[in-house]
Amino acid sequence: MEQQRKKRSLGKKIGMGLLVLLVVVVGSVGIYLKVATYQATDEALEVSQAARDEATYTVYSSGENQSVGLIFYPGALVVPESYSLWAAQVAEAGYDVYVVHFPLNLAVLSPNSAEKIIKKYPDKKFVLAGHSLGGVMASRYAAANPDSIAGMLFLASYPDEKGSLKNTNFPVLSMTATNDGVLNKDNYEQAKQYLPTTTEYLSIEGGNHAGFGSYGAQKGDKESTISNAQQQEKISQAISQWLKMIK
Repeated sequence: MEQQRKKRSLGKKIGMGLLVLLVVVVGSVGIYLKVATYQATDEALEVSQAARDEATYTVYSSGENQSVGLIFYPGALVVPESYSLWAAQVAEAGYDVYVVHFPLNLAVLSPNSAEKIIKKYPDKKFVLAGHSLGGVMASRYAAANPDSIAGMLFLASYPDEKGSLKNTNFPVLSMTATNDGVLNKDNYEQAKQYLPTTTEYLSIEGGNHAGFGSYGAQKGDKESTISNAQQQEKISQAISQWLKMIK
């Protein structure tokens, strides 16, 4: 009897020890992710205040009854507000932009988030877009649901094999920047095998990886030779012009 009591006591101590360890690990990861997350610039935050926040996404509304909308997946560990500048400009051009919010700012944790927006607006055609890792996750959703997507847009990103779009019929635009120090150029070139032959490619001269949003410098990136405002304008103009071809 005494031996059984000791075993139960030891078991409880081990259980409590494991629980404490788990709490410490989870807490440490949470702190790291918070510190590592890229925050929006003051200007981007200010512009985002005019947008409409929903539970899992932010809407930059055109104020028009436009039949085409853009669902955007942010890059890994980048807050959604960081993309407000070009999103607001695209909205001004007549297209609603839906910037998705992800758990811990990681699209990989909820890659099918576009589905909620698509189902909420059944009469609208949607182009899916994403920056960096966000583009990889967005393309996986597009590949699995080609009939729900009217087009795909990559910002410093590319599809992997799971997100292969080579047999899809919708238009694809791939945007990069000449001073991008984060995008793996070899992987980017190899990934072209997963894109349709009709894919359009556009490179922003002097722009960099972080310049596809507005969140300051990014580790490993190269220095841009154009201002963030200039890159934002080039992005919005290219997207707005390209969206005109979506029927």
